[in-house]
Amino acid sequence: MDTTIMEAVHLMENKQMEKAIALLEDYLPKADDEEKFTIAELYVQWGFLNEAADILDELMHQFPKENEIKIMLADVYIEQDYDEEAINLLNEVGEDDPDYVQALLQLADLYQTQGLFEVAEQKLLTAKHFDPNEPIIDFALGELLFSNGDYRKAITYYEKVLPVMKEVNHVSVNDRLAEAYAASGEYEIALDIFQEVDSEDPDTLFKYGFTALHAGRRDIAIKAWKHVLEQDVYYHSAYYQLAKAYESEEMIQEAYDTALQGIQVDEFNKELYFFAGSMAHQLKNDNESEKWVREAITLDPDYKEAVLFLIQLLKQQDKHDDIIELLTEISQEEGKDPIYEWELARAYNETESYNHALNHYKEAYNSLNQDSDFLREYGYFLAEEGRFEDAIELLETYLQLQPLDADIEEYVSRLKDTRDA
Repeated sequence: MDTTIMEAVHLMENKQMEKAIALLEDYLPKADDEEKFTIAELYVQWGFLNEAADILDELMHQFPKENEIKIMLADVYIEQDYDEEAINLLNEVGEDDPDYVQALLQLADLYQTQGLFEVAEQKLLTAKHFDPNEPIIDFALGELLFSNGDYRKAITYYEKVLPVMKEVNHVSVNDRLAEAYAASGEYEIALDIFQEVDSEDPDTLFKYGFTALHAGRRDIAIKAWKHVLEQDVYYHSAYYQLAKAYESEEMIQEAYDTALQGIQVDEFNKELYFFAGSMAHQLKNDNESEKWVREAITLDPDYKEAVLFLIQLLKQQDKHDDIIELLTEISQEEGKDPIYEWELARAYNETESYNHALNHYKEAYNSLNQDSDFLREYGYFLAEEGRFEDAIELLETYLQLQPLDADIEEYVSRLKDTRDA
């Protein structure tokens, strides 16, 4: 390497970037072709892609048969998101060229990025035909098939790579193989592979936990997810999974504590707030339960599961006015929901605001007129309000849905007698 180029490298190593670039720019007109290629390589390493592309484009026109230049320029184009230009260059590399397989691999990667999976697979299969024992090609095929959801075929290729290479481009082949087995439902095999990986990587440990859970080994899942959080306290999704696993093992206090720890690091996670509320309720701490569930609803007023949970919690405490306040506010923000209208009707009925109750029953009826439970309840309410004709009509509709309900049939008969008396 020329002393000037070496000097520029030393300047860059000493964080004197501007001086290094200025030195190479001054030297470039005097450099021979090999030195220009070296400078282009340095520019690529340092992230000066436009400058590298200019040099490589000039060299390519001088040496149109030098495919090494084309492949390097294609790499630069890919980095710059000039995919079509890269594809055109790579397609110029012929079968008889030593760089042909490398060109096919790059083409496959580009076509995969564009969502053209079949074309990408064809390029890789062609590369495999020319170099059948190259593990990088098998790994690329495995990755393509895995990303496309074809896990069974991906496994075949990963298993070919494993005896030769344990890691490709910083990706653990064992890890991928375990994921593929898990994704195809072979959780026991996946679990065995994960146990062999013995990784401290939080992502790998998290997937290990999921696989263990599906294999029916919650004890291993709990251990794996605890290990994830020991490695990375900000691994948000591990808190929820660990808390759920504790709940499944009926370790409610541990589940609650884990959810609270998760909330500390992920304060906008509505599922964690709701889960904490659910666990607090199981621990007979309804004040805390209400607090956490309300937090979940504040984050997402359309979080229906949390809203319905809170309604049941408030009902148990006879807080019917609170239900009215909650659902009125949500309806203003999110629009009317028939289930919420039904719950509002019930709450108003409990507070003896019968006209409001009737209005909300009517509103709910528009959507729930085929719901037998709703029709029975609404029918009873109308009868209590002395609206016998409407009650009879509703309950007869109910009987069309539930013809074997002798109690309601008898009740309708009594209503008719009362009406006709």
